[in-house]
Amino acid sequence: MQRALRTPCHQLRAGLLRGGLVLMMLLAPAAQAAETAVVQEILDGKELYIDQKQARVKEKAQAPQQISTQNSRGQIRFEAGAVGRLNRFSLMRLGQGCFLVDRGQILVSGPQNGCTRSARLSVRGTNYLLEVKDNGDSELSVLEGSVEVEPLRDGQPTGAAPATVNAGQRLRLSPEGVVLTLLALSSGDYSSILNGPLFEGFRLPLPAAQALDSYLRAHVPGVMVPSLPVTVPSLPLSLPRFF
Repeated sequence: MQRALRTPCHQLRAGLLRGGLVLMMLLAPAAQAAETAVVQEILDGKELYIDQKQARVKEKAQAPQQISTQNSRGQIRFEAGAVGRLNRFSLMRLGQGCFLVDRGQILVSGPQNGCTRSARLSVRGTNYLLEVKDNGDSELSVLEGSVEVEPLRDGQPTGAAPATVNAGQRLRLSPEGVVLTLLALSSGDYSSILNGPLFEGFRLPLPAAQALDSYLRAHVPGVMVPSLPVTVPSLPLSLPRFF
């Protein structure tokens, strides 16, 4: 009995299916345009990549390309105007209708939907933090606004009703799309996020920073959005002589 040959095409198809990437991209309407994102900032070295190729500031990625970091952080701007900040050792893939986070953390500011293998997030202009942990659990922290979460299993809807996660809440999902916890964010949680690697050192503003600042002033007194670093122009070494 002859063994069936596995062509490169079959191998590629199997790899994509195992990763759940094809299923995730099929969740969006076929007519929806593929996402693009432009690299705006790279911090802590140059270890930000587009499809495993070292990226530069102002370089554009387009679905289905992936954006990843090693021991660096970065900021990207989506075509719709939202901004995403990737923490170190993160991996995401651009899609149609949402980006897919495979590992690590991304902070999103503005109207941009996101996905993991266990959830699809629908937003209406908000600030949220999405993390995929090493064990496959995903965690959504809504800093301001609200996010509708549709549970998924391997990129497919589970049949469970979507849940709305409001500002000041953190939702944790299992890899199978089961809600594990829904907790309130404390002022300490906000301080940890706002003083952490997804805010520290970035020079470009977040598009929805004002909305986040207004929410903090009203609901989390004593916690503020960090101010951007001020760039002071260097003075000339010697002043010109006019006499």
